[in-house]
Amino acid sequence: MQAFRKAVEANDHAAIETLLAEEVVFSSPVVFRPYPGKATTAAILRGVTRVFEDFRYVREINDPGGRDSALVFEARVGDRQITGCDFLHVDEDGLIDEFMVMVRPLSGAQALAAAMGAQWDRITQEAADGA
Repeated sequence: MQAFRKAVEANDHAAIETLLAEEVVFSSPVVFRPYPGKATTAAILRGVTRVFEDFRYVREINDPGGRDSALVFEARVGDRQITGCDFLHVDEDGLIDEFMVMVRPLSGAQALAAAMGAQWDRITQEAADGA
């Protein structure tokens, strides 16, 4: 999804949020339960930008119907290099209604979990404030 990719690469959180459906569900690579809702997903994505260093998309794969995309990325969390993928599904209005992230290797996922855990109070406050 080019619009999302461009917004992320520009670090434009307002543009990212406009692409999320109200009922979007975010599935984390390190937490079992999914997180529902636009405010929570937007806050998580802001948290991720504070945690990831040297983030870059390296590949984009789109289905012919245009409703599913996979954006492969590379980033660093502390001294751990991560390769991951954002799997996006858009609803009939073209808004992201499913957002699933997978990362590797395990040591990178563990570093990400720890770093996001340290952000969690701020993320939940931002989601509650709708910031």
